[in-house]
Amino acid sequence: MNISASLVNEGSRHTVVVQTGENSQPVMIPAKATANGSAVNGGELLCLALATCFCNDLYREASRSGMKLTKVTVDAWAEFGAAGEPGKAFHYKAYVEADAPQAEIDALIRATDGVAEIQKTLRNGVAVQLVV
Repeated sequence: MNISASLVNEGSRHTVVVQTGENSQPVMIPAKATANGSAVNGGELLCLALATCFCNDLYREASRSGMKLTKVTVDAWAEFGAAGEPGKAFHYKAYVEADAPQAEIDALIRATDGVAEIQKTLRNGVAVQLVV
């Protein structure tokens, strides 16, 4: 499955489109109010990717086991230093309400952590290549 993202920024016009396979959809991210570029930075989007992946995977894994989730909240955070420095100390925490005992919910959270694709990608490291 191919996943992609594309953006076009022209002053106050900022257009973002994401695509998985043949399904594409816009994502509403405004342009910066006082300068060119995006109002949302890459670190924020990377934390959102961790939270979004884990949320979706919790629902997927719960469905496989027959557990019904009624609410999922995922907080993700990281530290970024000066311009050009990589992020570090990535963390996330999930809060789940479901039709199951807390011990089963906790087991689901731990099991999902082992299969969440974005988390695994960051943990394993991956080559990132600029194509010119």
